[in-house]
Amino acid sequence: MSASLVRRGLELLESPGRGEAPQGLQRRQDGPRAAGAARRRNRAPELGRNKATVKGRVVKSAIEEYHKKKAVNHLRENLQYMLKGRCVANKAITEQVLAQNRGRKSKDQPPKKVAKKKPEGTVFTEEDFRKFEREYFGRP
Repeated sequence: MSASLVRRGLELLESPGRGEAPQGLQRRQDGPRAAGAARRRNRAPELGRNKATVKGRVVKSAIEEYHKKKAVNHLRENLQYMLKGRCVANKAITEQVLAQNRGRKSKDQPPKKVAKKKPEGTVFTEEDFRKFEREYFGRP
């Protein structure tokens, strides 16, 4: 129901001895919203009350929140911790662990190690070739 319909209904049910209030005492705006707004305007402001808080919550500093949530670099402490230990893991075991943690996609696989080709050298020396020439062709 609208406020005007409620007002009209109250006027109809109003007792006959009770009339309208004099013009000076009437509210300027009708309805419960206007009365609530007037109460809010007339209420004395409370000193020390922070309007940004809700039921005792403390206003948090944005800088403090940023420092709390900022990522911390623990590299230096972790390196000192790791280098402090004397136990060195076996290379085969470390390779096995790395292989287990690696994904199956081709981009996760390390490049294949290509065996270096040694230049094919001869077993024979120059003296052996000269000796062979002398024996086979008969040249000195």
